[in-house]
Amino acid sequence: MVRLSLLTTFTCLSPWPCVAFLNPADPRLVFLSTLAVTPNVAGAKNVGAASGAQFITGGCVSNADCSSGCCAGNPTVGVCSAEAAALQAGKTGCGFVDANKAATSKC
Repeated sequence: MVRLSLLTTFTCLSPWPCVAFLNPADPRLVFLSTLAVTPNVAGAKNVGAASGAQFITGGCVSNADCSSGCCAGNPTVGVCSAEAAALQAGKTGCGFVDANKAATSKC
């Protein structure tokens, strides 16, 4: 299972402060949406093992965790992905390395 999260932010494009309430018709407001993929927790025991046993959509701390050889950033967590999908749904491509991988507990 892959969980998708949709984050919407509002940005004001004006040198003057935007009004306190949001008016969707105001052309100064730009709606930005980002789709993010959340790692599947079913493979938690494979995260940080560097055994190449993690399935696609499972969490990872480096490429060595993934059977596909691709740990894509999302952008602050790793998700094992096929190379063809490493830049889809908000992922930042293969080669993600978790800065806190030494603190990752082995299950």
